Amino acid sequence: MVRGKTQMKRIENAASRQVTFSKRRNGLLKKAFELSVLCDAEVALIIFSTRGKLYEFSSSGMNQTIERYQKREKEIRIKHKLAADQNLQLQNDNEDAQSLEKKIELLEDSKQKLLGEGLEPCSVNELQQLENQLERSLCRIRERKNLFFREQIKKLKEEERRLGEENEKLRQEYGMKPLQLSTSMEEEGEETTEVVTELFIGLPKRRGIKKP
Repeated sequence: MVRGKTQMKRIENAASRQVTFSKRRNGLLKKAFELSVLCDAEVALIIFSTRGKLYEFSSSGMNQTIERYQKREKEIRIKHKLAADQNLQLQNDNEDAQSLEKKIELLEDSKQKLLGEGLEPCSVNELQQLENQLERSLCRIRERKNLFFREQIKKLKEEERRLGEENEKLRQEYGMKPLQLSTSMEEEGEETTEVVTELFIGLPKRRGIKKP
């Protein structure tokens, strides 16, 4: 007589459920033992009944197998975490590279416009903003240049004063009359020198060289 296929659902009858549990539990324990002997495998099996009764089998000691399992599971978890971190870092690096590439393109485009090239697609507002930016840059350049000139004048005045003092000491040592120091540098230093700078966009013009 052919046995019918067992349906995979909870057995409602308590007596039938207990009988099935006992048969399949014993069969499972037997299979675990055979697997450990025939294949030289480390096998551990833990079963709890509905009443909480424990049934177990271990080919190498339950605690030893559990410790080995926990160690291996920890290694796998760390490995997966490292792989996930590497993928995330790679994704972030790709995003950073794309962002940097886009910034370089924008800077290159802005540079070309500042040189007066590639202005055809620009609107009136963009051209006005570009002009304002050039004026601000030119203003800062003039301020920096004037500051540099003032610092140079100050250094020259200090050097003139130092040399004058040394000269006066030498004249006193040799019994010579004091010498009146020129105040031309001081008078010129008191006046603020403003240098007009014009900004030219484009290639420099070639000047013709007159032949003698």
